[in-house]
Amino acid sequence: MQPMLLTDVEHAEPKGPAADPIKELRAAGLPVPQIMHLFAFKPDRTAFLSQFTQGVMRGPSPLSPGLRELIAAFTSRRNDCLF
Repeated sequence: MQPMLLTDVEHAEPKGPAADPIKELRAAGLPVPQIMHLFAFKPDRTAFLSQFTQGVMRGPSPLSPGLRELIAAFTSRRNDCLF
């Protein structure tokens, strides 16, 4: 994964709900998805986006959560974005 263009965000001490997953990924030597850095940089500003995403991916829908995940993964791949 390429480094972020926002190095201050990428290297900031993670906070909020994304902090522990980021620390676990780093400890395992795995790449951290860039969106997680943004969520951990200012968690008070991203709480609504997180709730929205969970509602879209897990809320009531004629599509199963698994199919929604598959659509998101396909879209990310088409955009050359790791999912």
